[in-house]
Order: sequence, then structure tokens, then C-alpha cells
Amino acid sequence: MEIIFICILVFCIVSLYSVLHAPAERWLMRRHYKSFIKVEAYYRNIICQHLAYFHRLNKEEQHRMLFRTFLIHRGKKFHYVGVEKKDEMPVLISAVAAQLTLGLESFSLDYFRDIYVLKHDYHYGYYSLPFMGHVDSTGIYLSWDNFLQGIHRAADNSNVGLHEMAHALAYVNFITKTEQDKHFSAEFRNFSEVARPVFMEMQKGRKTLLGDYAATNYHEFWAVSVEMFFENPFRFKYELPELYAAMVNLLRQDPYELIVNRKAAAVA
Repeated sequence: MEIIFICILVFCIVSLYSVLHAPAERWLMRRHYKSFIKVEAYYRNIICQHLAYFHRLNKEEQHRMLFRTFLIHRGKKFHYVGVEKKDEMPVLISAVAAQLTLGLESFSLDYFRDIYVLKHDYHYGYYSLPFMGHVDSTGIYLSWDNFLQGIHRAADNSNVGLHEMAHALAYVNFITKTEQDKHFSAEFRNFSEVARPVFMEMQKGRKTLLGDYAATNYHEFWAVSVEMFFENPFRFKYELPELYAAMVNLLRQDPYELIVNRKAAAVA
């Protein structure tokens, strides 16, 4: 009898949670949105100064990216190691995560509560070469000088922020499976049908615009593809059109079209 009572109680709790969860989420999101509206101009000012991609978006997309940046920012704890904290640091790092996931429903990378910001390249584990950033179970790590170079396009086609957020996105969808985006998880199989052959050919020595580092392993191939997708969409689309199209379908964004449309609007 006691077991039956416990089973009924558990069933009632689960049912109550399923009924109340969605309304509670909507209520909480409305509260967050009200807080965001008060600081939207602050976020816009910082992001406008640094992220070229933001300027290619229409007003609705910009608004969505700003709100998501705000949510990611408030959901993370930032640690500053050997570098002086500046107000724009957490905003810009959050904005790069929002840029990558702008076309997805699940975007907050909730598994990663901690983001570590270091000043320069650093050594990690037993690796002899210094790191610009990495992702593991303890958090997301980024070197600030390399991050800035990436978003300002000082390093050709290299964006360590996008690179590490790409690792983080794959991590939460396929390793911890704590924040799976249904579209991303399903579409990644289609992406891999195109990407795997390219990766395997690169491991055999084929040269592509992705560079030798992308052939290190499939995780790095994915992260470098993300960098190139946003940083050099024209060359990517021209040289690897099938892979580019797969990226468009996967991330539900098209950086090439954004640039073309913006140029067309400027001429008109």
C-alpha cells in the first residue's frame, strides 16, 4: 500500500511540474525581458563598437541577439585570471555565443556556468603548445588578447570566441546532453554526411581553406568550420559549397546572404 501511495505521489508531482513548467518559464522570461529593456542601450553600445556581424542583422534580429546576450551574460559567472576586468569583457563574450546560436531555440549553454578569461596564451595539461582557449567540464576558457583579435578580424579568419563557443555548443548537445537543441542535434547528422568526407580527405593531405588544424580531429574540424563560416563566408561558399549549405541548414543562418543583402540595400 505504501509503495502505491509513493508511486501516486511521484506521478502527481511529475504531472504538476509538466503543467506548471511552461507557464513558469514564460513568466520568468517576461521578468528577464523587463530587466533587459532597461539596459538594452548599454549592450547595444558595446556590441556595435566591436562586432561587425551585428550590423548585418535586421532590427528584429539585432533585438533578439541583444536579449540573448543579456540572458547568457546573467547566466554565467566570469572569472578573470591575470587580466584586469573590464565592463565589455562579459558582454562581448556573451555576444559571440549569442551570434553563434542566433538561429537555434536552445542557446544559453547552461551546462557551462563558469567562463575563465585569461590575458594571453596559456598552457593546459600536458600539452607543449600554448592554448588560446579551450572547453572542458570545468568551464569555457578564453585568452582575452586573442579573443579581441578575433572579433576585430586582426587575425585572418581566426576567431577564438566563435571557435570555443562551437566546442561548447557541441559539448552540451552531444557530450553532456544537458541542453539539446532538437533541430541542431537532428541536423548535425546531415551536416556530418557532407563534413565527414571532407574531413577524411583533409586527413589524407587535401588542402582546403579550413587549414591544417581542422584536420587534427573532427571536433576541431567542426570548430574551425564555424570560424570560417562567419569570418569568410564568400570563400567558404565558393570553395566548399556543399559544406557551406550544410552549415546554413544546421545553424539557420547565412552570413553570405547577410552581406549580399546589406550591400544591395546600400546601393538601392
